[in-house]
Amino acid sequence: MIFNSLTFLLFFIAVFLIYWFLLKNTTRGQNIFLLLASYFFYGYADWKMLPLLIVATLIFYYLGKAIAGAKSEKQGYWLTFVGVALGVGTLLYFKYFNFFIESFASLFNAVGLHANLHTFNIIMPLGISFFTFRLLSYIIDIYRGKGQPTDDIIAFGTYVAFFPCILSGPIDRPSFIKQLQAKREFSYDQAVDGCRQILWGLFKKLVVADTCAIYVDRVWGDIAHQNGSTLIFAAILYSFQMYADFSGYSDMAIGVGKLIGFKIADNFKTPFFALNISDYWRRWHITLTSWLTDYVFMPLNIKFRDWDNWGMILAIIINMVLVGLWHGANWTFAAFGLYHGLLFVPLILSGSFMKKSKLQTNRLGLPILKDFGRMVLTFTLVTIGLILFRAPSISSAWEVGCAICSRTLLSVPYMLFAQDMAFMAIGILVMMTVEWLQRNEDHGLVLNRMTSRVLRYAIYIVLIMMILWKGDSGDAFIYFQF
Repeated sequence: MIFNSLTFLLFFIAVFLIYWFLLKNTTRGQNIFLLLASYFFYGYADWKMLPLLIVATLIFYYLGKAIAGAKSEKQGYWLTFVGVALGVGTLLYFKYFNFFIESFASLFNAVGLHANLHTFNIIMPLGISFFTFRLLSYIIDIYRGKGQPTDDIIAFGTYVAFFPCILSGPIDRPSFIKQLQAKREFSYDQAVDGCRQILWGLFKKLVVADTCAIYVDRVWGDIAHQNGSTLIFAAILYSFQMYADFSGYSDMAIGVGKLIGFKIADNFKTPFFALNISDYWRRWHITLTSWLTDYVFMPLNIKFRDWDNWGMILAIIINMVLVGLWHGANWTFAAFGLYHGLLFVPLILSGSFMKKSKLQTNRLGLPILKDFGRMVLTFTLVTIGLILFRAPSISSAWEVGCAICSRTLLSVPYMLFAQDMAFMAIGILVMMTVEWLQRNEDHGLVLNRMTSRVLRYAIYIVLIMMILWKGDSGDAFIYFQF
């Protein structure tokens, strides 16, 4: 049940009507209904793994209470350790078990030991990375004294399984439980803003991401016969596809949350306008980056602080490798994370890692030449890294890299039909122009300061027409696989 489907539309209309009209006077009733709706939503996608979600929720609920009630620091530490081990162990089993088995088999075969290791073909539950991180942050924050366990198991269960976010985020922190416990009243302005954000997310997903996917999938489906110019063009389009697909999902999730009275954490902040790789990761998949910063990078940085800059470099490389591996069990993801970790090294050695860059514009409202060059350089570095991310194997990524660096880079790239290429270019241009003009707003369609109602509705109509014209692919979101 994906957001850009008729099934989800019918599901959400039913949820919206029952939630606001039949249960508007009872917060607990709304939460019970949201929990049941979230379980139905998750079960519709992966009903066999629904018991895992419920059992994990119960275990961590009572574990949080046990940590808070621990009689000693040592007892609290070991209870937290058990919780982290359970969470990480669940991820390792469902997400990486097959990978480890296959890797060991390949290693043994490489040294002449013909291993016949059985792969159990463990099925990975949808959204496991997202709800596991919510569970882990809950018990870690309790242990650190940054939060108290909730007595409301319904609110806790809804926080873990909240249907707009469970499959692909954003990864809200335990403070979200406070929103669930507070009385909610329908806000017309918030609902309108939510609809605008959903519209903007649909545009990015259906018009930009899915159109780029047509070209990217054709090229990657036959990389051995592609020239360098085609491969680099596909790499550039994949950068736009990845951003439009994932940020489009996040916009829709946040918009759906607004329609039922919640403020979901922002997940993207115009990352293609970043001035360096550190700035990029402050803007890209913000909830994952901030989660790993708080629970992995900062503790490691403190542990390695006696090593000065080299300790920070080691901490950031470990952190970024984990970012890569979070996406899946493949050496390409580990290489992707290592690549990004190494990109931080010049910033750390120059002392500019922690400094937040401020974009400067000229009289026309465009970035000054220096900052534009930094934006292009950052985009180029990110695009190179995404070749590793998209490749099915390290050897495939190497093959693409060699082809790009060959003489065929000067060849004419493969093109789709002129109409398709024009529509794809228009979609990207519209997305980037709107996001530049709205870079200081929550999303691309915050139009409260636009006094002309005619112009506002003209924008909506144009976007809807583009969605209806080309937005019929029904492709699943890329991050569903993570």
